[in-house]
Amino acid sequence: MKTKLDKYEKEIDSQIEKNEWKSVANKKKLISNLRLAAKSTMLKDKRMNIRIAGKDMELLKTKALEEGIPYQTLVSSVLHKFVTGKLVEK
Repeated sequence: MKTKLDKYEKEIDSQIEKNEWKSVANKKKLISNLRLAAKSTMLKDKRMNIRIAGKDMELLKTKALEEGIPYQTLVSSVLHKFVTGKLVEK
């Protein structure tokens, strides 16, 4: 029995069939480097308490729910992107 693919999965399947995906030369090293980068980036060793408007808090929680992540993670991610210059305006 074959499982139905969603649109995203169908796109990936099509790309694989067209040989658009290439193997990584040193997969173990790449995975190790990515894990280290993720661990270093997401290391949370400091606490911060702030006061914000109730409406902003509700909007943060709504956006986090849409993204499927805790609102604290969303706030941390936005702040990280801002201070590293990676937060871009549309």
